[in-house]
Amino acid sequence: MTYTPANDRYQTMTYRRAGRSGLRLPAISLGLWHNFGEGRPAERQRAIVRRAFDLGVTHFDLANNYGPPPGSAETAFGAILGSDLAHHRDEIVVSTKAGYHMWGGPYGEWGSRKHLVSSLDQSLRRLNLDYVDVFYHHRPDPDTPLEETMGALDAVVRAGKALYVGISNYSAEQTSRAAAVLQDLGTPLLLHQPSYSILNRWIEKDRLLDTLAQAGAGCIAFSPLQQGLLTDRYLGGIPDDSRVRTSTFLNESDLNTRTMGRIHALNDIAKRRGQSLAQLALAWALRDERMTSLIIGASSVEQLEANVAALDKPHLSAEELGEIDATALDL
Repeated sequence: MTYTPANDRYQTMTYRRAGRSGLRLPAISLGLWHNFGEGRPAERQRAIVRRAFDLGVTHFDLANNYGPPPGSAETAFGAILGSDLAHHRDEIVVSTKAGYHMWGGPYGEWGSRKHLVSSLDQSLRRLNLDYVDVFYHHRPDPDTPLEETMGALDAVVRAGKALYVGISNYSAEQTSRAAAVLQDLGTPLLLHQPSYSILNRWIEKDRLLDTLAQAGAGCIAFSPLQQGLLTDRYLGGIPDDSRVRTSTFLNESDLNTRTMGRIHALNDIAKRRGQSLAQLALAWALRDERMTSLIIGASSVEQLEANVAALDKPHLSAEELGEIDATALDL
C-alpha cells in the first residue's frame, strides 16, 4: 500500500532551533543505531520510520558503522526512504557520521580527509542520496591535525555532499577549537552530539552547552535513556533479550544495587508525574532550551509513541528537579 503521511504531523511536535542556524529539529529525533541492522524485520523498521514521520519526527540519525553489520542501517533506511518518503525528502533531515572503524588499512577510521570523504561517498551510495543534511565527525582523532579534519567537513559541504556539519564526542575545549577552525573556513559548526542523561552528566561538568552557545551551535544528545537503564526494562530484573545480555555497551555490573536504587527512586518520581521513567528522563534532558534535540532508538512503534509522549509533560518544577538531582547524584 502507498504510504500517505498524517496530515497533522507538524501540529503536535516541538521544534527547536539548532544554535544560531536557520535549521529547526524535532525535540525527539529517531536514531537508527541498534534496531536497523540485518536480522531485524524489514516491515517493523518500515513501520517505525513511517510512524515517526507521522508524529512529526523529521530527523533521522545514522552513522556509517550502524547496524550490525556496519553499513546495514544506512542501507535499510535508504530503502525505506526510497519506497515511502522519497516525495518528502525536503521535509526530512538525514544525518550520518564517520570516524569509527569501517574497513581495513590505514584509511578505514579516525579523522583524515581520506577517511571522511571516502566514508561519506560510501554512505551516500547506501542511502541512495545525493547529499545528507548533516555530516558529523564521530570522534576526536588524537593524531590527525584538527585543521585537516575540519577542512574535510568544509570540503564536503562545498562539494554539495552535505548541507551542514557536526562533531560528536568532543570535549568542550576540543569543540571550541573545532568551531573556530570551521568558522574561519566559512562552514559554521551546526551541532555537537554528546552522550547525556540523568545518570551521565559529563557535559555539565565540562560546560559544553556554554561552549556551544558561544559558538552558535546546537546540542543533540544520544543515549538520554542510558542504554535502557532509564526505562522500566530493568525494574523487575534482567530480561534475556535486553542489552545487558546482547550488547557490549551495557553489562550486568552497571545494574549494581546503588544504581538500581537510584532508578527505582526516579521511577517513583515519574509515577507521581503520571509518566513512565523513560518519559521523565527525556523531559529532564530537554529542560534546557539549548538542548536542540534528543536521539532515541525504538524497537517497536509502541515504544516510539510512548517516548514521543514525553513531550506532553515537558515542565519540571524546581522541587522535582531538586529531587531528581538528590536521587541521581546522591546529594
